[in-house]
Amino acid sequence: MPKSVRQVILMFWLLGIAIPCSTGVACPSADGRSDPEQPNVVIFFSDDQGTLDVNCYGSADLYTPTMDRLAQHGVRFTRAYAHIVCCPSRAMLMTGRYPQRGNVNMWTQGNAKGPPGRNLYLSEVTLAEALRGAGYKTALFGKWHLGAHPDFGPTKQGFDQFFGLRGGFIDNYNHFFLHQNGFHDLYEGTQEVFAKGEYFPDMMTERALKFIDQNRDQPFFMVVAFNIPHYPEQADAKFDRRYRDLPMPRQSYAKIISTTDDRMGTIMNRLDQHGLTDNTVVIFMSDNGHSGEDYQIKGKQHVSGFPEGQNYGANGGGGNTGKWLGQKGSFLEGGVRVPAIISYPAKLPQGVVRQQVVTAMDWMPTILELCQVPLPENRLDGQNVLPLIESESADSRYQAMHWQWGNHWAVLAGDWKLIGEQDKLVSLGNLSDPEPEAKNYLKENPAMVQRLYGFHQEWLADVNASSENRR
Repeated sequence: MPKSVRQVILMFWLLGIAIPCSTGVACPSADGRSDPEQPNVVIFFSDDQGTLDVNCYGSADLYTPTMDRLAQHGVRFTRAYAHIVCCPSRAMLMTGRYPQRGNVNMWTQGNAKGPPGRNLYLSEVTLAEALRGAGYKTALFGKWHLGAHPDFGPTKQGFDQFFGLRGGFIDNYNHFFLHQNGFHDLYEGTQEVFAKGEYFPDMMTERALKFIDQNRDQPFFMVVAFNIPHYPEQADAKFDRRYRDLPMPRQSYAKIISTTDDRMGTIMNRLDQHGLTDNTVVIFMSDNGHSGEDYQIKGKQHVSGFPEGQNYGANGGGGNTGKWLGQKGSFLEGGVRVPAIISYPAKLPQGVVRQQVVTAMDWMPTILELCQVPLPENRLDGQNVLPLIESESADSRYQAMHWQWGNHWAVLAGDWKLIGEQDKLVSLGNLSDPEPEAKNYLKENPAMVQRLYGFHQEWLADVNASSENRR
């Protein structure tokens, strides 16, 4: 059904005007759903999984059968962008907007029992809120990281159920955040949960299975936001033998990648068992590039109980970016370009690849279109990717892409990327070079610098005005 027709139908429905339904056009039901076969939606959002770190993206040393299956039965994007770190990527996913509009331009509050800090504005409309308003049951299992304060968070922004960590990361067995002095971070809604010794990826997977069982006869939306392969790299031991000959740090990283894929497979199998797979939109994406961070416990009396000096980092980083430079925390391609796949066997093509630009912001308008749910009143920055899926020759829908984290920023237009710090210009790189972004064209191409900097200034004024107006 053309989008314009659907919008008219939805407008009539919202105004309470009767619509004849004998024309073959799906009409909204009393609960807001416009199709009795409205699809379920499952989003797998992995944590610190690098640019090419899936077998089907060229990492032949990795065992990722579930991710590969999604690509086989869906659409794989080779130029998908998230952000440089966790918080802004999750804001992009949840709101379909640049994270700066919703107050996410620096680390959000991590400890729910700590002093008030930065939280995603409640005025932001999340994908969960839009779908719940259309009759969907909604759940988030895993990592939130958009502000831990009890007056904010997933159950305040559209999720019927939440189980997981409200902050950034945890040890998978004692569930403590480990940076600085540390704190315990495992919650069911806003209620703290103590389950020392239980493996967190299994705990969240079990809840995801139960949610599917309970809601298999009605539309549901579930975000499975794994805190892995993010450090500490505590992988399932069943992958030890498979990767025993890989050198470190790739070995450790490969094992936790396969652990992530394995838990995704458990959830996909449950969809299969209930006959839900064909009518479920499944999206897989990472939140940023692979981590190269190294960390050790600080202090002799750390609240986690771990001894001073114990390592819990990413062992220097085992990710694969191919020709792309950068990793997590960098605006270079290896920091922001990530694997992304959408599968919906009932409606979308299978086994195809698209090379146009897509972003984490695009999933919200795309999902709402597939579910025949109206867009929220908040202006979205993301673009519906269905036209790109329909045609491999369709033009990218972005004139420019923007990132900002604190005072650091980048703008990408075509193959040119300008990176800056506040008003200082750092580098101008080209993605079409044999060694992309290795050469700095700042002095060589002042016209392109001026063009991209102008894009950045316009964007900055827009998002800052939006944020100020929503405080």
